[in-house]
Amino acid sequence: MAERVALIDYGAGNLQSVRNALKAAGAADIAVTADPDVVARAERIVLPGVGAFAHCMDGVSGIDGMIAALEQRVLRDAAPFLGICVGMQLLADEGVEHGSTKGLGWIGGTVRAIEPAPGLKVPHMGWNDVTLHGAHPVVETGEAYFLHGYHFDAADQAHVLATTDHGGARVAAVAKDNILGVQFHPEKSQSYGIAMLARFLEWRP
Repeated sequence: MAERVALIDYGAGNLQSVRNALKAAGAADIAVTADPDVVARAERIVLPGVGAFAHCMDGVSGIDGMIAALEQRVLRDAAPFLGICVGMQLLADEGVEHGSTKGLGWIGGTVRAIEPAPGLKVPHMGWNDVTLHGAHPVVETGEAYFLHGYHFDAADQAHVLATTDHGGARVAAVAKDNILGVQFHPEKSQSYGIAMLARFLEWRP
């Protein structure tokens, strides 16, 4: 029986593109869902996100029982979890866009603005290198598609799995046990992204 992947629908994120990419990567049972009970029974969980940190966090926490279901399934049951773009940023303790907003707090850090500088375009948009800082079964060195104006400032560098260079090193991926977050968009990263999602579907943390 195919493992069920819960793709969380909280009103933010290009869900159809992520769903299509997961399907192309080999996922046979994808539940696009805002139902905490579905999340609580899923074998794997994907949290997408585009836009502002506060808006996305409000969307997730605004679904009755969703945070509790995520904490049970991911933190206690150790189901493989993937956060994409703002879905990765929500793993942090807080985001400081439009004031301070509390995040999930699963991986210590603060999401801060990329400060504009001469010759540096903000948001960071387009293809850029993903440079690994340690081995991981899911993420590999390569080139991926980024679109973000805020970056994950990790409290512990041990959780920084990969970086990209945009006016200095920026977090491209964070990892902790069964939790993985990527700043880039695998669904927009062509063969690199599909291969990464395929490895996520096979991941046994």
